[in-house]
Amino acid sequence: MKIACFYNDLVEKDYLEKNLKDNNIEFLPEPMNDHSGWKSDAEVLSVFVKSNVGAKEMDLMPNLKFIATRSTGFDHIDLDEAKKRGIIVSNIPTYGENTVAELAFALILNLSRKMYESYDRVRSEGSFSQVGLRGFDLMGKTIGVVGTGHIGRYVIKMAHGFGMKILSFDINKDEEFKKEYGFEYVELEELFASSDIVTFHVPYNPHTHHLINKDNIKNFKKGSYIINTSRGAVVETDALVYGLKEGIIAGAGLDVLEEEGPMFDHMLAFGESHPNETVLKTLLENHYLIDHPNVIITPHNAFNTNEAIERILETTVENINAFSKGTPQNIVEKRKNR
Repeated sequence: MKIACFYNDLVEKDYLEKNLKDNNIEFLPEPMNDHSGWKSDAEVLSVFVKSNVGAKEMDLMPNLKFIATRSTGFDHIDLDEAKKRGIIVSNIPTYGENTVAELAFALILNLSRKMYESYDRVRSEGSFSQVGLRGFDLMGKTIGVVGTGHIGRYVIKMAHGFGMKILSFDINKDEEFKKEYGFEYVELEELFASSDIVTFHVPYNPHTHHLINKDNIKNFKKGSYIINTSRGAVVETDALVYGLKEGIIAGAGLDVLEEEGPMFDHMLAFGESHPNETVLKTLLENHYLIDHPNVIITPHNAFNTNEAIERILETTVENINAFSKGTPQNIVEKRKNR
């Protein structure tokens, strides 16, 4: 088959080149949308989340039959358009359950024990003063886990190990898992109002858009913390900024941001002749979050470990080979986006 692959680094390129060597592969750096004038007669497209694949991109590949995204989430692909064209889409369903959960707890521990401030004080000032560095224990605190799928389950296991009280929200309930780890399923409103820390592990879709918003941020427990390693638009930026300014939210650990794409080239957004006011407002609020002393932001890096990347690439090769044999696997559909 002819494959068009948009890669992030040479590790990905080398692995796919070696393990798909019987195919004709064209490699280009991510994202797909940066390559103006590019067209291809490839049947297979492999991308990561930085590439948005909609009707415009599909028009560039008239022979496209299969999209293999190297991610669990697939909100960057227009599934309706793919279905209309008879294009099959596969994802990587379970590459980083523990990986993302570990990053979520790294953010929690950074906030609870003021790790960054402690490190920065010693490194930049040469000071070993502990003034202003007092944190708080996780043991006995209530953590609210929104989404108890593959990643959320690992978060619950870790929180159980820390001796935390665990509340969770999910449309699908696993009573056996609940019994094993002693947590409680509650409605979202109760979880927000009762949790010292709220962490999100849901995909992005119309149902999860702005789960935190200006209407419900006022109902959060005063002094609580928000952790988001899922997708930026699960948390309305305006609401989070409001919560921080009003002292409702004490801090946040974010691996993702709303309007994350324009953040990579924000000057382009500001230089548009008719800028999108909503996007510009969110970009300015993102800079407020970046500068906030109680907010830690990492660059969408939760997936990024050697082991997780290896699992992603292995499954990508399996997905492409399965499609070539007429038995596609890990097929995603709109209704399954959870």
